[in-house]
Amino acid sequence: MSGPLGLSWRLLRGGGRRGLLGAGLTAVAVAVSTALLIFSVSANVAFQGRAEREAWRNPVAVGTAAVAVQAVHKDYVRDRTVTVVDLAVLKPGAAPPPGLDRLPAPGEVWFSPALAELARELPAGELAGRFPEKVAGTVGDEALVHPGELVAVRGQAPDSPIMTAAVAGDPRDGFPPTRVADFTGAPSPDAQAYQALALIATVLMAVPLLVFGGAAARLTVARRDQRLAALRLVGATPGQVVTMTVAEAMITAAAGAVAGTVLYGLLTPLLAGIEIGGGAWFAADLWPGVPYTLAVLGAVPLLVGLSAVVGLRRVVVSPLGVARRETPPAMRFVRIVALLAVLAVVPTLGAGSAAGVVAVVLGLAFLAINLAGPWVVGVIGRITAGTARGPARLLAGRRLVDDPKAAWRTVSGVAMTGFVAGFIGFLSPASDLLGDADPATLRVTVPAAQASRFTAEARERLTAAGVPARVEVTGKGEDKLLTVEVGRTAGDGGTESGGGSATGKPAAEKAATGKPTGEETVAEKSAGPGTGRADEAVIDRARTALDGLVPGRTATSAADEERFGVLLLKDVGTGTVVVLTVSFLVAVVSAGITAASSILDRRQTYALLRLAGTPLEVLNRARRAETLVPLAVMGGGSIVIGMFCAVPFSISSVNVGGMTILLICVTLGFAGVIGAGAASAPLLRSVTADPAPRPD
Repeated sequence: MSGPLGLSWRLLRGGGRRGLLGAGLTAVAVAVSTALLIFSVSANVAFQGRAEREAWRNPVAVGTAAVAVQAVHKDYVRDRTVTVVDLAVLKPGAAPPPGLDRLPAPGEVWFSPALAELARELPAGELAGRFPEKVAGTVGDEALVHPGELVAVRGQAPDSPIMTAAVAGDPRDGFPPTRVADFTGAPSPDAQAYQALALIATVLMAVPLLVFGGAAARLTVARRDQRLAALRLVGATPGQVVTMTVAEAMITAAAGAVAGTVLYGLLTPLLAGIEIGGGAWFAADLWPGVPYTLAVLGAVPLLVGLSAVVGLRRVVVSPLGVARRETPPAMRFVRIVALLAVLAVVPTLGAGSAAGVVAVVLGLAFLAINLAGPWVVGVIGRITAGTARGPARLLAGRRLVDDPKAAWRTVSGVAMTGFVAGFIGFLSPASDLLGDADPATLRVTVPAAQASRFTAEARERLTAAGVPARVEVTGKGEDKLLTVEVGRTAGDGGTESGGGSATGKPAAEKAATGKPTGEETVAEKSAGPGTGRADEAVIDRARTALDGLVPGRTATSAADEERFGVLLLKDVGTGTVVVLTVSFLVAVVSAGITAASSILDRRQTYALLRLAGTPLEVLNRARRAETLVPLAVMGGGSIVIGMFCAVPFSISSVNVGGMTILLICVTLGFAGVIGAGAASAPLLRSVTADPAPRPD
């Protein structure tokens, strides 16, 4: 290897202990950025994979050339959802759905592994009794959203009641009998909602990572500028300087990117345990695949190389100025104008905006904050130096004025985290937003002409199963609502009309509220005061007893109807923790690495100040002030900007829990930066112990 590339490689290897430490800091920064960036990309790929595996259950109707009839409905057991798919073959020999070796014949059922295990664990009257068919096989992973999903696929005859029932379908609850040409299906609305949320979360994670990765190229920048300026002064051309810089930066970044990829691979089993959408993940879901991995491995070193070239402007234009340590010209107010322009767009958005538009605006807000940050830090430095009443604050202020970009790199991680925390904390819905729906009142729609028969049969089934319950029919019109209040005294049978019940409270009112009234229930007597809830096992026995009462219709409760909303709120909370954890890791790692890098950049200055008699404690106080003063201003400002960007999408009052998360995030961010600065104190003591400091 010869020429500029060979010289760059030799300089990288021969930089001495501190030179290797600087290269190591850059490699660590790139490794962390790469690992977390792959994770943010994998999140989108994982949700897309889930949507594709679920699509076969969302049938697309065809008028002719149908090969099967497919019906889907949701059942429930132990507060978990069971997806039941009924198939009737119209043309033998058709390709089976994903995860099945063949189409099930009438009287056969296929269970997912988790459902098969649960059916063995629970008494037959609570789950297995709903599937009297012969268990003929296991549904494969390629047909499941997550490893613990409960799915049953049953074979039916084309003329069976369940395949001919006229049921109004809701994609969230299932689909009525549908003639299909294949089992390709279409993405469900729920899957699309999760994909949109994943895209926004990716922006909240990925943009700070890209900023951090780009900043990694500017670590130990002073040492590199001094060395390259010397080469320029002895005759190196601008092209040679740029080539050497890009080569050095990309060699270090490539090593860090590979290490980050390996690190992510090691963390994949741990990440797969995060439960979103009702369950954990298949390990393969969290690996983005070769194309995406290669794209990240190529993009990160390229980003670092470009950032290094941008930082070379002073060296190429004025190497003598670098050697003489002239203060660069002040940055312009246009940086603030860019931030204000982005914020002016935010009020035009709303809850109905497309996820892509929201992601773009959030990304621009991130970049605008990163652009405005150094300018604000410079202003803070002038104010700090002008109001200083001691040497520590004076040193801190002068340092902020001298190199605001370097100071911004130290606090940018927490500032970005503050934006994320402000945005998410303001939007986080309260866990009790949907209330506390009653799970013990089951309801099923029955034809009005057969209401009496279905009511009598429901009572017989529940009695045979040993389930205490009160059954009544309410409503008017072609369909009526059969209501089963599980846990009520068996002797209180209610009426078949819509007017009243044995307790005197209008049945329509009870159906609307979902709350049992009148005398104390069996469950209340056994569970003690304050409960008023039937046991899960009793409710599951009631579900099993009522299964198949009305072909194609499932007895559900108010809690079932709100199940997706409750799950989504839980997942939003989990996603909030994940995004803030990633942001927090970026902030702490960024603060620690840039603090160490800053000491290496200014080791000669620190050593000379120490030789001149400046106490080490004064230097440490100056470093803390140099970090904490801009951190307080920029961190607080970023939180406010994040909350401002969240206002158009807020659908409820401010959540106290979300604000608590925000407060915790801010506290941890400040503590992490302070801890990172303290961790680099031994390095400062080491560089100031050199009795004859010289530039690298």
